[in-house]
Amino acid sequence: MGLTYTFNVKEDVLIVRLAGELDHHESENLRDKWKETLYTNSVKHVILNLESVSFMDSSGLGVVLGRYKEVLQLGGEMVVCSVPPTIKRLFEMSGLFKIVRLEESEEFALETLGVAS
Repeated sequence: MGLTYTFNVKEDVLIVRLAGELDHHESENLRDKWKETLYTNSVKHVILNLESVSFMDSSGLGVVLGRYKEVLQLGGEMVVCSVPPTIKRLFEMSGLFKIVRLEESEEFALETLGVAS
């Protein structure tokens, strides 16, 4: 199926919406585009919307963890939202939810970061 992604900036928040399969075939392109978008915009926080992700492997987790570390260096926070049950289990097993906050929806994640949706 592949992976599609969109990046939107709202105030100082980069919203990343993923759809499809985030595996080792797709992770390098996503990482490069995400990094480019992160550093060419004036953003501090990231919201990662996984609502339409059907599969993720360890390389996908690596992309998320790498961007989390970059956001921390910017003094910001990463929030993950709209996570399907299978992906949520992967995040729980990997321990990512110990460092990345989970919110139910993109709108609520924006509110918690001080941005009106």
